Parts: sequence; C-alpha cells; structure tokens
Amino acid sequence: MIEAELKARVRDPEDVKRRLDEQVDGRAEVYQDTYYDTDGGSLEARDAELRVRTVHGDADTRTLLTYKEAKVDEGSGSKPEYETAVEDAEAVHRMLRGLGYRPAIEFEKRCRNYDLKARGRRMLATLVRVPEIDGTFIELETLVDDDGDVQAALEDVRAVLVGLGIDDGDLTTEQYTDAVAESRGAAR
Repeated sequence: MIEAELKARVRDPEDVKRRLDEQVDGRAEVYQDTYYDTDGGSLEARDAELRVRTVHGDADTRTLLTYKEAKVDEGSGSKPEYETAVEDAEAVHRMLRGLGYRPAIEFEKRCRNYDLKARGRRMLATLVRVPEIDGTFIELETLVDDDGDVQAALEDVRAVLVGLGIDDGDLTTEQYTDAVAESRGAAR
C-alpha cells in the first residue's frame, strides 16, 4: 500500500480541532518513535525508513514495525508503506540492533487522531505536536493500492484539508526526523 499523505503547519489548531471534532470523535495518543539505520546510513541514502513506534492511548499500548520505501511523489513525500503489529517491542529493538541497525533518532509525537470517511475514502487525520519543534501540524492520509492512484488520492486529501481551513501555503514536506535532529544540533 502507498500512504498518500499531505502534511501542513496549522495556523489555528483550536479551529482545526473543532472542525474535526464536529465530524468524528478523536483519540489522544502519544507516539514513541525510534528510527533505525545502518552505521553508513544506507536506508537514508535510499530515502527509505525503518521505524518502531509504540503508541500509548487511553485504552491500550501497541507497537508497530514500519518500513517505508522511497517517495513515489516528490511534492507530497508519499511512500509505499509496510506495517505490522509487534507483540514484544523490546524484542524487536534487540533484533534490529542484532541485525546491524542502530537507532538513528528517537522522539515523541503527541497526537490527536481522527478516522474519517471523506470523498469515498477512509482517511486518517492527525493533529501533531512534537515537543522539540515549534507549532502544530496536521497529517492527512489515505492508503492506495498503486502509484497510479496517488495523484487522485492527494487531490481528495487536499480537498478535505481545505474544508479544515488548511490551504496550499500551509503544506510542508518538512520531516520531523530532520527538524528534531536540527533542534538537537545534530545531523540525522
């Protein structure tokens, strides 16, 4: 599956939250993300990502292992994504280190997630705060089967964002990993 996603900086987080809350109930979750790479940075060089994410919610805690291939759309950063639930987070961290991967960067995302149905698609809207980065972001994504549907999906995502008060000038392809590394004064 390809994650067709747009990300934007949010000028009025309370207004966007209110608009989303009018459509569907949101859920507060905290993500603990660890991105892995080799010592030589071979994943980053291929524009690929390997991540272990532990999600802490009100009702449960779950861990996901995610691999993302290189972008299929430069303008949005949309990537093919493979994700699976993990039973034992510490075991996966140890396996990855044992296979020669190292934690490249770790950080926390404070999220409010909304599962939407819009324009005939299932979408996930996420309001995001990263403590080490100024501002609030919104990520809006939908999954598509192949890259031939990415542009149509992105147009649907863009239309939903406009309905939330987000315009094209708010869009960003800034990566949290890069922004966090910069805030720490380190290269990723």
